Amino acid sequence: MSKEATVLFDIPGPQARARNRMLGVLVTVALAAVLAALIWRLAAKDQFAGKLWTPFTEWTVWRHLIIPGLLNTLKAAAVATVLALLFGIVFGLARLSDHWWIRLPAGAVVEFFRGIPLLILIFLAFFVPNKISPAIAESQFGQLQRVSVDYFFSIFGVESNAGVVTVPAFAAVVFGLTMYNGSVLAEVVRAGVLSIPKGQSEAAYSIGLRKNGVMRLVLLPQAITVMMPAIVSQIVVLLKDTALGFIIAYPELLQAGFKQVPANYSNNVLQAGIVVAVIYIAINMSVSRLATWLEARSRRSRKTEAKTMGTGGPPPVAGVGITQQGAAPV
Repeated sequence: MSKEATVLFDIPGPQARARNRMLGVLVTVALAAVLAALIWRLAAKDQFAGKLWTPFTEWTVWRHLIIPGLLNTLKAAAVATVLALLFGIVFGLARLSDHWWIRLPAGAVVEFFRGIPLLILIFLAFFVPNKISPAIAESQFGQLQRVSVDYFFSIFGVESNAGVVTVPAFAAVVFGLTMYNGSVLAEVVRAGVLSIPKGQSEAAYSIGLRKNGVMRLVLLPQAITVMMPAIVSQIVVLLKDTALGFIIAYPELLQAGFKQVPANYSNNVLQAGIVVAVIYIAINMSVSRLATWLEARSRRSRKTEAKTMGTGGPPPVAGVGITQQGAAPV
């Protein structure tokens, strides 16, 4: 048992250990009974019939439905992750600015997008531009709207036809994921930088570094290690939130695997849900393992081997020996 555990908790005695083992056995038996009852009810409803699981053994189903849906999920999650990280870094550092005219607007943006449900953000991005773009096209901002769509938003599939801006489902999902998760990551960045001991920045200032150098060379490299678990957790949340795209008919994994497969194959909703859930779990576990590996690798790369006095210095000069009192001629 670790020192921390012995300080926070009393070491259980023989009676406590016996009681804990008994409780563990009872909980295990209860869970096994619930699982057995569930399996029995599913078997009574013929939910284990081969015809309900057969579609997931056919390559056609995977090639035309599940794999394209999985690729669309990963594409939206990858683009949104990159943009959310950029958004979080920029606005997280902006909230730490010494200038109120940077700090206050950044805080307002972060709090605004954190307070709106993700589903509403997706709806706003998908439906609102189509409604308000004709009025904007006829105003003094019409040229700005056209240039923005043609030279920036077009990379996400956004189109403008006779002043009417059409936002595809992919762009709406990415927008919602970026704004919501980016706002959360901005708070993660701010908290991570503030968690670094104040002496680190004071030491950096004492050797002549400016604020941007202190942030870039001293605080952020240390804060990344602190922020990594929260960042990974938020990326996993972002990946799962891509499933909300099925509301606006974005052909992601949930739309393809949980909606289209049952509609075409014996209404096997339960089986489709299990298969889709297993895929999501596998992806999220892979992301978590990759992040753990990257964190461990970055920790190893930052370790320096401290050298004891006399082992890492230059070779001794001929004719000079080191005694307990100091340097003395041989």
